[in-house]
Amino acid sequence: MDVADIPSVPEWLPDHLREDGIESLYPPQAEAVENGVTEGENLVAAVPTASGKTLIAALAMLASVERDGTALYIVPLRALASEKQEEFAEFEAYGLDVGVSTGNYESDGGWLAGKDIIVATSEKVDSLVRNDAPWLDDLSCVVTDEVHLVDDGERGPTLEVTLAKLRSLNPDLQTVALSATIGNAEELADWLDAALVDSDWRPIDLKKGVHYGNALHLEDGSQTQISVRQNEDQPAAIVRDTLADDGSTLVFVNSRRNAEAAARRLATTTEAGIDDEERDRLADIAAEIRDVSDTETSEDLAAAVEQGAAFHHAGLARDHRSLVEDAFRNRLVKVVCATPTLAAGVNTPSRRVVVRDWRRYDGSTGGMQPLSVLEVHQMMGRAGRPGRDPYGEAVLVASSHDELDELFDRYVWADPEPVRSKLAAEPALRTHILATVASGFASSRSGLLDFLEGTLYAQQTSGRDRLESVTDDVIAYLERNGFLERDADGLTATNLGHTVSRLYLDPMSAAELLDGLDDATDPTALGLYHLVSRTPDMYELYLRSGDEEEYTMLAYEREEKLLGAAPSEFEERFEDWLSALKTARLLEDWADEVDEDKITDRYGVGPGDIRGKVETAQWLLGAAESLASERQLDVAGAIREARIRAEHGVRAELVELASVRGVGRKRARRLFAAGIETPADLRDADKSTVLAALRGRRKTAENILENAGHRDPSMDGVEPDESVSYDGIGGDDSSAAGGSGEQAEDRQAKSDNQANLGDF
Repeated sequence: MDVADIPSVPEWLPDHLREDGIESLYPPQAEAVENGVTEGENLVAAVPTASGKTLIAALAMLASVERDGTALYIVPLRALASEKQEEFAEFEAYGLDVGVSTGNYESDGGWLAGKDIIVATSEKVDSLVRNDAPWLDDLSCVVTDEVHLVDDGERGPTLEVTLAKLRSLNPDLQTVALSATIGNAEELADWLDAALVDSDWRPIDLKKGVHYGNALHLEDGSQTQISVRQNEDQPAAIVRDTLADDGSTLVFVNSRRNAEAAARRLATTTEAGIDDEERDRLADIAAEIRDVSDTETSEDLAAAVEQGAAFHHAGLARDHRSLVEDAFRNRLVKVVCATPTLAAGVNTPSRRVVVRDWRRYDGSTGGMQPLSVLEVHQMMGRAGRPGRDPYGEAVLVASSHDELDELFDRYVWADPEPVRSKLAAEPALRTHILATVASGFASSRSGLLDFLEGTLYAQQTSGRDRLESVTDDVIAYLERNGFLERDADGLTATNLGHTVSRLYLDPMSAAELLDGLDDATDPTALGLYHLVSRTPDMYELYLRSGDEEEYTMLAYEREEKLLGAAPSEFEERFEDWLSALKTARLLEDWADEVDEDKITDRYGVGPGDIRGKVETAQWLLGAAESLASERQLDVAGAIREARIRAEHGVRAELVELASVRGVGRKRARRLFAAGIETPADLRDADKSTVLAALRGRRKTAENILENAGHRDPSMDGVEPDESVSYDGIGGDDSSAAGGSGEQAEDRQAKSDNQANLGDF
């Protein structure tokens, strides 16, 4: 189909597409148009990666905006939200307004009113529904990317309920769902009352196979020789072969530690494949990586990048991951060793994909379990970039002839599993049932069950017995804890229930917070960090060998600082309580200005894990502050201070100074030691003192002074005050590594690696 023949889209679109080199639509895109995607019809597009799903979404949204509507694009990850906003921002040249929203669950997103296209995560959209965002009534089109993630136990129920609520709010809403090929696409299409485009067409060939011995065995029966040299493993041989053809490689492994180790090994292979210009550019990227955090992880990543290799996992800081992804897309980094997080839709295609590890540890079974076919096919779909690669190859690695046969049967020739709803799990229903009642979608048990009939779970389950049973259990729990009131068949959210729903809390988290705060008089930071860490909304650190004894002793030493009654050592939940204490101590270390590299070393985590824990603690402490106000508890000030200390990673005396944009924890400590203790001091500070405290960094000093409101922030002609000593002023080895007086500096310096922190 020629782009000029696409109906009901803005008149400028065909020329815009031609400028991007698109003269005609791919077959799946043409099929979507023929099924009415530009004329308001519902559609499920189950097509391979790189086959044009984003353009299908854009056609639906632009046609909707052309009809004076508003379009919403739902993504599973924050990183994808930013990526898609950048893609859609090109439409602003034609007068459209594009917005993105991913954070602050308490906001109704009022500023998004008037936007033509809005990009948001499913959790954010759910919170907008709970907070009654007025512009949701104007929605005419919703696109959900990676819709197969309704099968995910963590994110799936939120996406499923959110789609059901949006469709309930506006029965005329156009729903477009995008996915890789899945085993039951027809069932998803039936659920959404949608036409189905189910295609395996790709713009370039994807060849799947298994490497065994010295050969790559492909699904068509052909073989390619890839010999493994004496000093190599199979991935190294494949990477070397790919480099010889000027290609890049993604290597998927099953843990963070394996990703880092594989990148170190493969760096010796990639180093031989980079030229002098690339080496200089990689050195600049490595310097940016080191600037992100002063940690061993950051240094290891920078060292690998200098040689043309990298690793990628959720333990990296967000800026680390962005730098790696950009360098890989630009073909500067030749190989990335990743956990499956990189397969979740982020645009990082490569010539070859190597699935080195097809088993991973499963805590529920206590052993290694095979990955699903859908997950492996998602990884394989990263192979091949239209316009850059002549083909894509996806390779599994076998160590025996029997394994060679098994991998062909299990993955290469297999169809993906059907997607199954995870909504009936009690933790998922707990939060969504309260939100459904609080936001007015149901006001009775029967109305609640009627609403749930619009979910995929109801579509896939014959009879109501299981759903009714779990729903009744959840209603009883919510009523017992004061979140719901019941009168005959009627259900009403209490004021507390409305607050909990608005705060986007799991009701069990709210109950835990209130239980800990009710008897609190002068809560300490550690007590508050421990309180939020033992809620279901915080992913706790694991206890490793030797941890139980250490944290049991710490619990006795700091017993008076902790909130609520402690469980007995003989209770089953005592181990979880200690895990929360370990998590709380990490947060306390951060707020006591302990160096980031010491924290990563002490707890066996990555810089991304620290930031993830800090962000979750900020949100939960903000929620605790609201709940304390709801109950009129006189602890809001202590909670606020603990929250701000966690946000900036500083002790109490630096809270105000660190809040000045651009200052941060280390610079705040240096400025404080130089006699600049408040934003007012900074506003009127001697510039030579500021420049000295900031180690002569003129641009940084100018930006900070400007943000503080200094009357003349320019550093022209200013020299650092030589009387300001750098010694002990929060340098690269930190001023405050010793922690507070409550802490002992001789604590255990290392714990086993936290290789499984939820998101790989």
